[in-house]
Amino acid sequence: MGVFTHEFATHSLVAPSRLYKAMASDFGNLLPKIVDAIHSVETVQGNGAAGTILKVTLVEGDGSRYSFHKIETIDEAKLVYNYSVFGGTGLPDTWEKITFETLVLEGPNGGSIRNAKVKYFTKGDAKVNEEVFKNDKIRADRLVKFLESYLLENPDYK
Repeated sequence: MGVFTHEFATHSLVAPSRLYKAMASDFGNLLPKIVDAIHSVETVQGNGAAGTILKVTLVEGDGSRYSFHKIETIDEAKLVYNYSVFGGTGLPDTWEKITFETLVLEGPNGGSIRNAKVKYFTKGDAKVNEEVFKNDKIRADRLVKFLESYLLENPDYK
């Protein structure tokens, strides 16, 4: 098994507590409403606390795929949200899982910075190339911008 790590930050105009809530606590309710590719988020097990397993279904083009997300850590006081993606049809056969460690920090001018550390756990001697890192950063930036846009358009969302 190999472990490949990638770290990056995404800046947002939204305050840390609002971005965190939308990204972590409200992920299952909010994302299918504002991101076309996310068809559904279903709770398979748990109540939203650590250990909860979600089934996330994406629809892209003519097909759909799904993956399971396990909440590892959710700490609203520290704005930490860690989860693993495992199983389903959304991971390459050569990957065991991906873990995301996220922390939302105070950014400039009342905004925030979402720091992410992503670890790819591969099977056998499989590798993860730089293109995967670049694409995952693009997707993460896009997701934060979707959330930011929604939150800026909905100032009453707390």
